[in-house]
Amino acid sequence: MEAAIRINTLSKTFGNGRKALQQIDLSIAPGEMVALIGASGSGKSTLLRHMAGLMAGDASEQGSIVIHGRTVQRNGKIASNIRSVRSGIGFVFQQFNLVGRLPVIVNVLAGTLHQVPMWRSLIRWFTPEEKARGIEALRRVGIAECCAQRASTLSGGQQQRAAIARAMVQGARVVLADEPIASLDPESSRKVMDILARVNREDQCTVVVSLHQVNVAMKYCARTIALHQGKVVYDGPSVGLTPVVLRELYGAEADDILSLGDAISSLEDKAKPVPHLAWPTPMAQAA
Repeated sequence: MEAAIRINTLSKTFGNGRKALQQIDLSIAPGEMVALIGASGSGKSTLLRHMAGLMAGDASEQGSIVIHGRTVQRNGKIASNIRSVRSGIGFVFQQFNLVGRLPVIVNVLAGTLHQVPMWRSLIRWFTPEEKARGIEALRRVGIAECCAQRASTLSGGQQQRAAIARAMVQGARVVLADEPIASLDPESSRKVMDILARVNREDQCTVVVSLHQVNVAMKYCARTIALHQGKVVYDGPSVGLTPVVLRELYGAEADDILSLGDAISSLEDKAKPVPHLAWPTPMAQAA
């Protein structure tokens, strides 16, 4: 089976000489939900940004990233057709990356801009069918009633759910979430992680999510990749990351990873489940 994400010998050195990534080799299968963990500065965000083609690795290492058979970057150069490649990659930012003055539905429909003519993208004109898809995505994440509000009026958790809805509308086959719960309260964190898990399960979408808390990784992801100083130091079952193993890998920094996350795990999901409606065929197959 072809890997959803394949990374070979990827390295990244910043201008100050700091090695952010060192010889990363990874293969992630279609439909996996994988956690990236590590202390601050371990390389989690940098790795995700390379996967999305937002940063280029060191040319000297001849590294490469391929997603669903399409090259994102090779030998330190971003693919020339990266806009087309990114159409199949949804990116969920820690700080939501929404335009606060625009309605939520317009922010969500920004996920379709790669599929429409340039003139329509410039004036943000969407068809009734596209708007219906946006509303359906917002319904799936539980905030359809907020569709006409300015994005800036939403809570942090609601904004993050809107960002996930944008990736849904995009028809992404791979969703990369960069510390999506880092700035959220425990209940909002749980809701966001539950939605990512549903996207993975119901849409057969490959999800890679970076986290600080190993407890959350163990709750939602069967596989965890641990980074330390830009290197992969663990790649295996999440349940294998016991406190003893983490302290062997991280030393004193393990306390930062172990100290959080229980609040999310201890919360009971008291909300009624949102009924799932199948995507229209074009959305389900878009990529």
